Amino acid sequence: MDDNADFSDFEICNRHNIDNTGLVCQWPSEDVLAYYCLSHADMFRSKNVIELGSGYGLAGLVIAAATEALEVVISDGNPQVVDYILHNINTNSEAFDGTRVKSMQLHWNQKEVSNLLHTFDIVVASDCTFFKEFHKDLARITELLLKKAGHSEAIFFSPKRGNSLDKFLEEIEEKGLLFSITEMYDAEIWTHHQQFMNRDESWTGYEKDHCYPLLIRITR
Repeated sequence: MDDNADFSDFEICNRHNIDNTGLVCQWPSEDVLAYYCLSHADMFRSKNVIELGSGYGLAGLVIAAATEALEVVISDGNPQVVDYILHNINTNSEAFDGTRVKSMQLHWNQKEVSNLLHTFDIVVASDCTFFKEFHKDLARITELLLKKAGHSEAIFFSPKRGNSLDKFLEEIEEKGLLFSITEMYDAEIWTHHQQFMNRDESWTGYEKDHCYPLLIRITR
């Protein structure tokens, strides 16, 4: 895979009413989500898990390989990205042991989701709250995917990005869901954050509001 953007990538995004960030690069929030899942592997054991807006699917792959989850669905709204996810699943299939792993094209405003309705114990996502025009659909699909029986939750990592995260959480409340926000959720990540804030040369231009992922846990 080369590092150059292709105009067809943007055409696909326009056709499916999605952004193209999943094709651009690996975003820090996805790295943090993957690290968090690896550090809290027990919470995924024997659970049905779905990753939303996964890009190339790092967090979903980590969950599938390291947590003994029952099933992991790695989803994105971009069919081109879903092809990449499937390639990554096939390439790493030997690492999944007994965990069922599959890719899925899932658009957050998709009307027909009866086969997924209230199916998942855990929904995970990273940096998916930036675009305000997608907030209602993301809140809606999150509520529809989470199981009603027993404990289920969504684990999101997102920077504040001005008032974008706050606006998304207003939509979560509109759906009757509860949420908590944690800033200091891991000592090592917090140490890196402080180093970047002190102008560590490995990340010039680092800004907390734009870059540092907050942990958002959403429950019924």
